[in-house]
Amino acid sequence: MIKRLKIVFILGFIIFLQQFAKAQGNQKFLQKVGVVDSLYSQILNEYRKIYVQIPSSFIPSKNQKYPVAFIIDGETLLPTVNDVQNYYSGGFTPEMVLVGIANNKNRVRDLTTSTITCKYGMPFNEKNGEANSFRKFIQNELIPFVEIKYPVTDYRTLIGHSYGGLFTIYTLLYHPNLFDNYLAIDPSLDWDNQKLLKNSQEQLSRNKYHGKALFMSLSGQLHMQNSAITLENVMQDTTDYTVFSRSNIAFSNLIKQNKDNGLSYKWKFYPNDIHGTIPFPSIMEGLIILFEWYQMENTDRINSFETSKEVLFAIIKNREKKLKEHLGYAVPPYPEELLNMSGYMNMEMRRPEIAKMYFELAIDYYPKSANAYDSMADYYESQNDMANAIKFIQKATELSDDAYFKDRLRQLGEK
Repeated sequence: MIKRLKIVFILGFIIFLQQFAKAQGNQKFLQKVGVVDSLYSQILNEYRKIYVQIPSSFIPSKNQKYPVAFIIDGETLLPTVNDVQNYYSGGFTPEMVLVGIANNKNRVRDLTTSTITCKYGMPFNEKNGEANSFRKFIQNELIPFVEIKYPVTDYRTLIGHSYGGLFTIYTLLYHPNLFDNYLAIDPSLDWDNQKLLKNSQEQLSRNKYHGKALFMSLSGQLHMQNSAITLENVMQDTTDYTVFSRSNIAFSNLIKQNKDNGLSYKWKFYPNDIHGTIPFPSIMEGLIILFEWYQMENTDRINSFETSKEVLFAIIKNREKKLKEHLGYAVPPYPEELLNMSGYMNMEMRRPEIAKMYFELAIDYYPKSANAYDSMADYYESQNDMANAIKFIQKATELSDDAYFKDRLRQLGEK
């Protein structure tokens, strides 16, 4: 139970506590990410392996559900996404279920968007061009499988690098409603003589992407053999050595030319990264940018003891409304622990009406939490209202069989 903490913290301290709890929950291992699962695909006619990471805050009895991120090349990129989430979720991004899709077999087949037999003048014999079948597998088999078995909502993010980035762009262009966010890392838009790039103008100008967001990155390898090629002059080069980077920039320019389609878009160049290192900074910054709307606002006013109850209440309700608009479903605007601590903080500062507001909100947003009712009982006890204190601690005993609440009920009854 959180009881009458000294008032020497700000919201950043709350986030620190959340990250500390996560670290403590994983202290048995230096790194252990993703439970292995699999399903048989009728579409692909094969078993597909996935790796699933559930937030450490998950408690089955609370019926919690989270947004979900699907990660192409999950066997490689899932640990990176998980590391970013361990540092940034809660304050900068929402906690999410992470689903890494294994692509170590048939990767080129599944992630490329058209069929080729020749690449840069050389024969290309590896099976390729079946991205649409892989998309059908994700849409019709994998997503339903995950939604039945794991605690996820229908708010989805897709993350892919290289050919995975190509697949991510393809999915956004032709099946935009499958995901809400798209994170394309150094995508291989040079594939098949830039075929997807050439077809994208029609899609970007015709389709509407309201409520969809894309983050796309480009690594610093603009030319494999000529360091004089820079971001300023690369589009003037006509050699095969720059077609990869030119394709990326050309697609970015097309999006900017079609900004009326409603797509929320951010592009970033990483001059100091190469194709193999760019996933880490792209995932970190990409997730923060895609979820910029999730980040807490007005923290200075919340932390100020000069802010009125009415203003604080409006801030909380506005955040609740904003989250619902983006996610498509209602979620508590703040963690229970934050509301609870804020209540005790204001009790210490002798602002009982604000303390009561926070405790009431905790009960509203977390009606099955015995701790929320116990905190309200503490509030009424501090006001010498024993009848209400007993009423709320009684409710806590109905929600939990923890002996603590029964002892509190007995103690209050004796006063």
